[in-house]
Amino acid sequence: MASLKDIRRKVGAVQKTKQITRAMNMVAASKFKSAQMRMENFRPYAGKFMDVLNSLALRVDATSHPLLAVRDPKKIWVICMTADRGLCAGFNSNLIKATERFMRDKGNEGKDVSLFTVGRKGRDYFRKRANVINQQVNVFGKFDMTLSASISDDVITPFTNEEYDELYLIYNQFVNVSVQRPTIVRLFPLPSIGENVEADSESSLEYDYEPSAEALLSKILPMYVHVLVFRALLETSAGENGARMVAMDNATKNCEDLISSLTLKMNKARQAAITAELMDIVGGTEALAKG
Repeated sequence: MASLKDIRRKVGAVQKTKQITRAMNMVAASKFKSAQMRMENFRPYAGKFMDVLNSLALRVDATSHPLLAVRDPKKIWVICMTADRGLCAGFNSNLIKATERFMRDKGNEGKDVSLFTVGRKGRDYFRKRANVINQQVNVFGKFDMTLSASISDDVITPFTNEEYDELYLIYNQFVNVSVQRPTIVRLFPLPSIGENVEADSESSLEYDYEPSAEALLSKILPMYVHVLVFRALLETSAGENGARMVAMDNATKNCEDLISSLTLKMNKARQAAITAELMDIVGGTEALAKG
């Protein structure tokens, strides 16, 4: 059995760890509320944006735009969006596994797969394991649409210049604080927007566009990419803080359980020490009496 001094030292160490995990849980909870609010406020905008784009695409020849060009996918780029920090359970590892599996499947098909990492954890993991062509780190502390535009611009121009043929975005879709689902979305070539949209009374109306509908489409399609990337950033931010909040809460509970277990051992060790001292006293007393 460990000595009483060792057990007391372990109890003190676990109590300090508990203080840290509790503080991290409170910080993550605060950040999560803000990230969740931003994500929920942006979702209606993203939905309305898609409605406008679908309505516009019904009135133009969308296949003429370079972002809709379909080529033989020999070269593929993948945007992997992870967190910048750890201590958020399987948030990063699940996403990294999904990315590795996707890249392996495409590689087995004879595709040349390159990686664009967003987030430090993905960058650090894939640095020596994949062909990382671009990276963005330390971005989730504070970000806005400027970051989304920067990421989008880094992939739009190479696609229109035919430097690669397909682009996929892999991120964790926020479901709730306990569930973040790895999601794979094809960004380029963009889906044939509007082709599956049923004409209703509103979409059948005729509109006059200034400038032309084609000119508007050329402006809106890059914005469509910005919206998708920004939504993924918001989902990642909310999911990361939600996962860290749950992980730190579980860690705090584990610390409490460990403290209870160590306290029980400490009490048993102290009782054993007291019993041993009493036995020594009794033994000494008996020896003196016989002497």
